[in-house]
Amino acid sequence: MFKKVCIIGVGLIGGSMARASRKNNLCDEIVGVGRSEKHLQKAVQLGVIDRYELSIPKATEHADAVVVCSPVGSFEAIFRQLKTMWSKHCLYTDVGSTKQSVLQALESVFGKVPANFVPAHPIAGSENNGVEASNDFLFDGKRSILTPIEGTDDRSLQLCREWWEGMGARVSSMTPQHHDEVFAATSHLPHVLAFSLVEVLKNKQDKREIFEYAAGGFKDFTRIASSDPEMWADICLANGSELLKVMKELEQINQKISLLIDRKDKQGLLEIFKSAQGAREYFLSLQTK
Repeated sequence: MFKKVCIIGVGLIGGSMARASRKNNLCDEIVGVGRSEKHLQKAVQLGVIDRYELSIPKATEHADAVVVCSPVGSFEAIFRQLKTMWSKHCLYTDVGSTKQSVLQALESVFGKVPANFVPAHPIAGSENNGVEASNDFLFDGKRSILTPIEGTDDRSLQLCREWWEGMGARVSSMTPQHHDEVFAATSHLPHVLAFSLVEVLKNKQDKREIFEYAAGGFKDFTRIASSDPEMWADICLANGSELLKVMKELEQINQKISLLIDRKDKQGLLEIFKSAQGAREYFLSLQTK
């Protein structure tokens, strides 16, 4: 499919893309690039990439597919380096958890979004970070969302779709704005809640006993608080407008629940809890289809 793939940021997602591409014979050579030579050396030792470069322009030379897998806050600086070696014959894409910010960064650097750039977001991950956590099955059966805009090259879009399908993903498309609205609610907000809850409990004087006696529900709910803090700080800022909207909605429902508790209104609490329970059961039914 590709002769040379360049992966900018060889961590969990970038490393898993490399492994899945290799496993499914989607490329001949994989070159990694990043800030830490130690991490890149580890990626070579693990057989994730064939070789590495510390220079983005050098790493992308003669590549026919380039994917940006670094935190979204770094994208504009990366695009400025990519611009010096940009090729109309190459597919460029990303895996950022926000999409409007990616397009804004491209417009800032290029004056417009290049036609051969296809914004993408694989809905797969782990609370574990780094290339050591990567695997060749991370995307199997998982969704990968493409958010093309008017002017996106049809050939590049189809090529990106085929790449993700070749790695085992189920590909769908939506607008960048709708993507950011959906994932502010379903992904970004839950991470903020997990970080917030752990921080609240950490600051309590009896925190040692709280953590010692915490049940499985606490562990399950706060699992994602082990995620990369830098990455999630970038995501919150990049999708701030949509995230703040859904945080306001959460604040309103929490205020309502607080009032019901204060009034000892069991029926009111039951109505909210049963409604939420039913919504979650519906969500779970969708996952089995």
